[in-house]
Amino acid sequence: MPEMDKSPAPRNITTMTHPWIDLVRNSDRLDVLYSTAPPLESVRLRSVHLNWRGPSLTLRLDLPSFPENAPTEWLKSGNDTFQCHLQFLAIDHFTMEAWTPPAFADISFSPAHDHRISVDVAGQGSVLSFDSSESILVGHMSAFTASEAGSDSGPHNFLGRLDARRFTSLPDTHEKTYYERL
Repeated sequence: MPEMDKSPAPRNITTMTHPWIDLVRNSDRLDVLYSTAPPLESVRLRSVHLNWRGPSLTLRLDLPSFPENAPTEWLKSGNDTFQCHLQFLAIDHFTMEAWTPPAFADISFSPAHDHRISVDVAGQGSVLSFDSSESILVGHMSAFTASEAGSDSGPHNFLGRLDARRFTSLPDTHEKTYYERL
């Protein structure tokens, strides 16, 4: 019996022509904040969380621009940075060549086979790629005032009611309900 090639499929370098927000299944949560979602260029990548259930991958990142329709509480608090989680489901062909957090990176998408996408995250200090279903989830949205060094360790104003009741700053990394679920 011939041995099957188990190497990942070659990366498709054709980028998608529609905006990334079109792939977000619950985009209404971002639509209330942005009239047009910012491109995923020069995002500050804060963390990468792999979960064997699914399997899924969650990126915690700061978008490159603050929402023009930010809640009044965020404006009164002097917040200047918007952070969210993007969760990718049914991932495979995951590779990580570099990881030096936090890092600025560009996230690009290209079509793959069978309703899937190829995702490439590239920037100084971080390079990773994977394939996932073409459906992305967004969650754990918050605003904060970045320190001079760019730290996000201070107080956060969370958009979701449950997050706002439970947290006033980022929870510890062992808090599975925050880092594994949206």
